[in-house]
Amino acid sequence: MARALESQDESLRLRAALAAGTHPHPSLVEPLVRRCGVEPDFFVRENLSWALTRLSADDVLPRLQRELTSKNLFARTQAVHTLSKIGDRRAWPWITADLLHDPDDDLARTAWRAAAALVPDDEVSALAGELVKELGRGDDGVRMALSVALLGLGEPAVTPVQAAMKSPESAVAEHARATELMRTRPDLTFAGALKEAKRIIATGGATG
Repeated sequence: MARALESQDESLRLRAALAAGTHPHPSLVEPLVRRCGVEPDFFVRENLSWALTRLSADDVLPRLQRELTSKNLFARTQAVHTLSKIGDRRAWPWITADLLHDPDDDLARTAWRAAAALVPDDEVSALAGELVKELGRGDDGVRMALSVALLGLGEPAVTPVQAAMKSPESAVAEHARATELMRTRPDLTFAGALKEAKRIIATGGATG
């Protein structure tokens, strides 16, 4: 199975990942994590992560922690993604400020999602304070990921988001207001909320 994970045939790699999850064994931790860091196919990667969730967290977590220090950006991103899938809060201290503010958009938004999933109750407010520092960053996909993470934190994120609505930086103010609109009007998509936020700011704050 470990050899199949290294095959040039993506269908064979996919079958191997599915088999690894169906028949989990501790010996598969290393080949699964190693393959996660280089696998180019999205569906294979998702099944590699799923296979790792089927193994004992006691076996998988230490290996993923080591992966977070890899020089391979892709490997670090996949490790964070898998930690979010496992959902074991022992990994919370590993989602550092450096990860939340990483210059790579894919890694940062993966860290936002993981942090929102793993944060203990007494750290939610602190996490919200870190995440609002990223408002206005990136393209619409990156901004939507941040808004979703902030909304997932619930009430502790409301005050810092509302404060950011007063930012002199238009991108930050628009993103913050769009996030607040999504909270108060759950029917809005992110695109719709951002459009409405820009309209409100352009008209001097009129909401009608």
